[in-house]
Amino acid sequence: MDLTEDDVLEILNLIEKSSFDFLQLQMGDLKLVVSKQGYMGSAALATSNDSAPSTDAPASGQPAAKASVAEAKSESATAQAKPKAPVAPKGTLPITAPMVGTFYITPEPGAPPFVEVGSHIDEDTTVGLVEVMKVFTAVKSGVRGVVAEICVQSGQFVEYGQTLFFVKPEDNR
Repeated sequence: MDLTEDDVLEILNLIEKSSFDFLQLQMGDLKLVVSKQGYMGSAALATSNDSAPSTDAPASGQPAAKASVAEAKSESATAQAKPKAPVAPKGTLPITAPMVGTFYITPEPGAPPFVEVGSHIDEDTTVGLVEVMKVFTAVKSGVRGVVAEICVQSGQFVEYGQTLFFVKPEDNR
């Protein structure tokens, strides 16, 4: 049995919502390690698809798994500093990340952004994409209004619930 990208995304979603802090799963050559302990308190992912099994891991596998996750997190942490939670401007509502992943404000490189500060949006407007393992999920605004602030940069790692935009709401017409 092989894990599909959908299976991995479902595992990440379940771990994110659960009280578990750590999961290690090995199926054949695939090794999946998920830990909530570390980078900004969100699930971190390290995978390996090596054909040779690891021989330096203890029987429980946890110390080696935590080390590999720590290495992945330290590389991410050096690439970008931990962002501060933005302060909501008065009278605005946040649009938050629906999942952990990489945020993109354009549909493809070189394309114009989905929205900019001052853009009028409705509840179904796509404001960006979050990518996890080459699977892109559209971020819908969920609110009618005007984009007041963009809180993250395109290509930035975001965590579940992180504020992406602030929107000044409009009355429903």
